[in-house]
Amino acid sequence: MRTVYLDNNATTAVAPEVREAMEAYFAAEYFNPSSAYDRASPAAQAIKRGRETLARFLGGVDPSEILFTSCATESLNTALYGAVRANPGRRHVVTTAVEHPAVYEVCKDLARSGLEVTFLPVDRAGNLDLRTFIQALRPDTLIAAVMHANNETGVIFPIDQLARVTKETDPTILFLTDATQTAGKLPLDLRGALAHVDLLAFSGHKLYAPKGVGALFVRRGTPIRPFMIGGHQEGGRRAGTENVPYIAALTRAVELAQTDHEAVEARVRKLRDRLEAGLLAGIPCVEVNGRGAPRIPNTCNLSVHLIEGEGMLYQLNEHGICASSGSACTSGSLEPSHVLRAMQVPFTAVHGSIRLSLGRYNTDEDVDHALEVFPRIVANLRRLSPYWDQAHERPRPEAEAMMRGG
Repeated sequence: MRTVYLDNNATTAVAPEVREAMEAYFAAEYFNPSSAYDRASPAAQAIKRGRETLARFLGGVDPSEILFTSCATESLNTALYGAVRANPGRRHVVTTAVEHPAVYEVCKDLARSGLEVTFLPVDRAGNLDLRTFIQALRPDTLIAAVMHANNETGVIFPIDQLARVTKETDPTILFLTDATQTAGKLPLDLRGALAHVDLLAFSGHKLYAPKGVGALFVRRGTPIRPFMIGGHQEGGRRAGTENVPYIAALTRAVELAQTDHEAVEARVRKLRDRLEAGLLAGIPCVEVNGRGAPRIPNTCNLSVHLIEGEGMLYQLNEHGICASSGSACTSGSLEPSHVLRAMQVPFTAVHGSIRLSLGRYNTDEDVDHALEVFPRIVANLRRLSPYWDQAHERPRPEAEAMMRGG
C-alpha cells in the first residue's frame, strides 16, 4: 500500500541534501566545538557558518542575534520566560486565542503565576482585528506574542503591521512571533517588513531538517534572561554543548529554502488548491476553516459536519493517507481544537475537522488518491452516523425495518 503523506505541518521528511550535510559531524568531525585544539575547528566553523546562513535567511540580521535551540518550543519558552524574568516591573502579556501550545500554554502558566494575559479573539475566518489588538496594549504590557501563521488553519497574521503598531504605541513593548509554519514559505525579512519584531522562533523539522534543532532570533538590545544556565555556549544565552550535526542540517535546509522556495511553494499551492476544490465538490456539508483569510500555500483545514474526526483519521490511515486533526503537540487529547473553538466553528463540525498539509515531496498522484478515497470514507461514516440521519430528518435503517415489521 502506498503512503500519501499529508501532514507536513506536523513534521517534514528530512531532505537528502540535509542528511548528507549532517553525516561528517557524526563521524570524522565529532569534536566538541568549544574545545581549543585544531581538530575541533571544523565543528566550531560549522556553527559559525550556520549562524551566518540563518542571519542572511532572516533578511541580513547580525549573526550574533541568532540563537540555536533544540526546537521552536524551546525558542518560544526562552523568549517568553526570559522576557518575564528580565522585566519584572511589567506584568501584562498580549497574545491570541489561537496560538500554538508552545505559546498558548506558557501564557496560561504566566497567568497562573500572577501576570495578566489578554487572549485576543479571532473572527470566523481566523483573522485578528487590528483595532482590538491596539486596544489591548497597555502601559504595563511587557510583550505581545502573535504567530506568523496558524499551524492548524494556515491563516496568516499581519505581523509587519502588528509589530509596527506595537512599537509606535510603546517602543519598550517587546514583540515575539512564532514563524514555525512560515519559515521557508514566506519571507522573513527582519531588517525590512519585519524590522519591528524583537523575537522570532522557528524549528528545523518543519522545513526538511530533522527534529531536534531550532532557532531564536533575539534583536540586539532585547532584554531577556537565559532560560538554560550552566555554560558559556551561544554567547552565554543558552547553556549546553551545541548539536553540531543538527545545526549543519538546519543550515543546509535553510540554503535549500533560499534557493527554490518560490517554485516549490507555487507547485504546492497548486496541489493544495486542487485537493481543496475536489473535496469541496465531492463531499456535502463540508467547509474550509480559514478560507476567507490569507493562508500559507500548503494548508487545508476541513470541517466535515456530523461525523467524528477520529473515525476519518482511522480510515484515512487504513488507505495509507497520513493526516491529522490539528496540532501534533495536542494529538493525544480528545478535546476539540482550541483554535477552531476560538474561530467559533459550529459544534456539528468542530469534532469533525481534518488538517491536510502538503510539502515539496507531494505529487499529483497523492492528490488523486486522496480525492478518490476521502469522499468514500465520509459517505461510509455518515451512513453509520445517527447525527447525519437526524440532521436530514430521516430514521436510522434499523428504525425503518422496525416500522415495516422486519
